[in-house]
Amino acid sequence: MAEQTVRDGSDPDCVLCPPLRFRFNGMAGLPGESGVIAGDRDFFLIPDVAPLAEGHLLLVTREHHQCAGDFSGPMWECALRWRDRVARLYREAYGSGGLVLFEHGPASPQGGGACIDHAHWHFLPGTTGVRAVVEREGRPGVPADHGTLRDCYRAGRSYLLIEEDGVATAHSGDGVRSQFLRWAVAAAGPSRTWRWQESFGLPASRRRFLRTLRAMRAAAAPPPGTDQPPDSHQ
Repeated sequence: MAEQTVRDGSDPDCVLCPPLRFRFNGMAGLPGESGVIAGDRDFFLIPDVAPLAEGHLLLVTREHHQCAGDFSGPMWECALRWRDRVARLYREAYGSGGLVLFEHGPASPQGGGACIDHAHWHFLPGTTGVRAVVEREGRPGVPADHGTLRDCYRAGRSYLLIEEDGVATAHSGDGVRSQFLRWAVAAAGPSRTWRWQESFGLPASRRRFLRTLRAMRAAAAPPPGTDQPPDSHQ
């Protein structure tokens, strides 16, 4: 699905807003706008530019929002439908709909370990153990829903959002190092390279991006004889 024109609400200094959106993709020689897997009026889905593993996706808001704690109620519900759609794509592509969702939720500039103060959710297929890593670092979680994240954001408290095995928890994000949750994902699995700057643009990273893009496009393709995917968001 082609990306729609972004409405008002962009930050011209943000790398996930126009005109800088997809700048890093271009620097790495990767598809930008043409690499968008699907989108609607609020979100678009694209492979992470420095994927931790094949299947690493980003759900990004079209307009500039600081984090999911800044979402309206309807926008939060839309984001959850995208999460469910990603699970279906993973099931089609990899044989299992299991996923981990994580977000660095900044209430202040680059708070919560965020590199970019623009709302985006990370998805990875079949990854487990991330919550345990975070809790071993002395950051216990509480059950998370929209109200939990909204209250953190409005109170000026950065958060870490983790959904794993269908359970979502919020953890204090104040004072964590940059890319903390990327580190936690790597610590829970076989990878040891977690800073995006260390893999960005390298051949192995580019191959993971392109394999992810091919797999997700194949998974999202309409069944033979139909015109539109059954889970399409318009």
